[in-house]
Amino acid sequence: MKSAAAAIMSGLSLSAPPPPRRSAYLSTSTTRSAQGCFRLFSLSLPVHRCFNLTKNPIFVVRNCSSITAKPSSQMRKKHDTGLEQDQKLTALRELFGKPGINIDAYIIPSQDSHQSEFIAECYMRRAYISGFTGSAGTAVVTSNKAALWTDGRYYLQAEKQLSSSWILMRAGNWGVPSTTEWLNDVLAPGGRIGIDPFLFSSDAVSELKENVAKSNHELVYLYDVNLVDEVWKEARPLPPNKPIRVHELKYAGVDVSTKLSNLRSELSDHGSSAIVISMLDEIAWLLNLRGSDVPHSPVMYAYLIVEIDSAKLFVDKSKVSPEVMEYLKKAGIELKAYDSILSEIESLATKGAHLWLDTSSVNAAISSTYATACDTYLGKLGRKSKESNLSGAPTALFKSSPVSLAKAVKNHAELEGMRNAHLRDAAALAEFWSWLEDEMNKKVVLTEVEVADKLLEFRASQAGFVDTSFDTISGSGANGAIIHYRAEPDSCSIVDTQKLFLLDSGAQYLDGTTDITRTVHFGQPSERQKECFTRVLQGHIALDQAVFPETTPGFVLDAFARSSLWKVGLDYRHGTGHGVGAALNVHEGPQSISFRFGNMTPLLKGMIVSNEPGYYEDHAFGIRIENLLIVKEIDTPNRFGGIAYIGFDKLTFVPIQTKLIDFTLLSASEIDWLNDYHSQVWEKVSSLVDGSAREWLWNNTRAVVKP
Repeated sequence: MKSAAAAIMSGLSLSAPPPPRRSAYLSTSTTRSAQGCFRLFSLSLPVHRCFNLTKNPIFVVRNCSSITAKPSSQMRKKHDTGLEQDQKLTALRELFGKPGINIDAYIIPSQDSHQSEFIAECYMRRAYISGFTGSAGTAVVTSNKAALWTDGRYYLQAEKQLSSSWILMRAGNWGVPSTTEWLNDVLAPGGRIGIDPFLFSSDAVSELKENVAKSNHELVYLYDVNLVDEVWKEARPLPPNKPIRVHELKYAGVDVSTKLSNLRSELSDHGSSAIVISMLDEIAWLLNLRGSDVPHSPVMYAYLIVEIDSAKLFVDKSKVSPEVMEYLKKAGIELKAYDSILSEIESLATKGAHLWLDTSSVNAAISSTYATACDTYLGKLGRKSKESNLSGAPTALFKSSPVSLAKAVKNHAELEGMRNAHLRDAAALAEFWSWLEDEMNKKVVLTEVEVADKLLEFRASQAGFVDTSFDTISGSGANGAIIHYRAEPDSCSIVDTQKLFLLDSGAQYLDGTTDITRTVHFGQPSERQKECFTRVLQGHIALDQAVFPETTPGFVLDAFARSSLWKVGLDYRHGTGHGVGAALNVHEGPQSISFRFGNMTPLLKGMIVSNEPGYYEDHAFGIRIENLLIVKEIDTPNRFGGIAYIGFDKLTFVPIQTKLIDFTLLSASEIDWLNDYHSQVWEKVSSLVDGSAREWLWNNTRAVVKP
């Protein structure tokens, strides 16, 4: 029998245990496949991970103090100067040779301990050390070099924000090395590469170790200290501690007891006795709780361990009100300190648990702690030799979290809440666009930040508003070409009536989450801009109208949205669609519509995805058109293979500017789609607005005549 650690880490073997030691080191040989086949409550399929209201409804919000949304002008912070970034790098490098550390390089990812895309400010370590504030990227610092990798969404932003001390690595471009290829090149063989194991998934560490081993490098786990935190010191923001609230059953659709019961059935069916859940949106969904620890995402920092007969929530207890405490007690959930998770993992091994681990999301600190504890358990029995498995010994099951897919397939109440939230959001946007067009016509000078702040005002007046769902992307002219642009008060541009203006925004409501992009021109667009916009629109329409077999993974559909651009040699550097949570994270998995073809998750009825093709000319303009879609079954005249066929239903109802369309490029059916869409916008939204907003809506939804 392999050692428990070898089994759990799929080839990883520990040469030193986790805390209370200062550091621990691992070596690796192989990594586990990310694919798992499991039955999700009532569904069995393979999964790959890469995350009616009346016009004046009444919402009652408890713990109102926890629900805040600040305008962009109050949240922006001045970027570090190049000198400040150099000083941080110097301070970081001085730590490399300290006792118990002794490393030659340090890797700083974007994630927190839960692999979150959006994170609390106190965990924005990569942004702090590098000055680059985009949500995706990895920094690597050696004794004399510093490099940052990011993808095509952020190339222009990184160019602006990085000092000359940093090398920008444009990930995905031809000839650009990966982080490990670069480390293998710049470090002498036998180097020691430090990481914080809480910030990397178990799968990511397996891949890291395998790659750096090619140059005989050693990956060093620094459990007890994060080096960036040591540089940050007292200036580092405190961890968030705002109160948790209960997500009401009328929005959740299924009570927590039923969800836990379904999950426990899943555990039993796979021979597991416990599961560790570390993804914050999975915990929030499973327990019908919401928080505000992460900007724009209604989640709280926590871990959850669910066993066959118990459940433990690891969270800062100061966030738990008496009301929430009573709610959890009734659901049979015990509260534990957030930082006691590793000791509980060790305890599970001692009890001989058969632990379900999603190594694509559970951090390496947890998985390696369980591996070591299992070896300790077996060592005490004197049974570490290669023999048949012990029936009472702790083991691990490596599969994707069953909660991920259950959360992605929305129930009736969640879909109804999303529909209602999108209609109120559409009303806010109609009021906003009416206001903005009027201001532009009056030649009022407005900055990108002022426009974003005004949009927040319109959304905040809608019932059930909680927060924005991400930082509003308000980009005029060349700034629109920065795919995840964030306007800053001291450096943003004026909204120019002679340039394209791209606005990507969204909101969190008590009953739903929105995400929409519109690109407009307040003057006369050029023929080039009209052609590019029209080809993006054609891709948007093609995806919206797509019909496909129910087993189709999302990446297959990505080409639908690019085809019109490809015909003239154009493209864009981001996926076409992401999953969206129901009153949860604006980006969620496992589903996506992306050219990253490794994600084999099929699009299933009840999932929600974005449809957002675009086109961007660096230093000139950007175009994107985005709606959210519900995946639904389509009534086709044939059912080849005896399977269902799937398509989409729209969630977003905001006009698309016809001034930007070259109608000579559109087919008759594409014009029919546009007219039908605008007819639906008027029908669904007009009763929710009045005055100038209603007039604007009417003017922008009238049918266009076919050429």
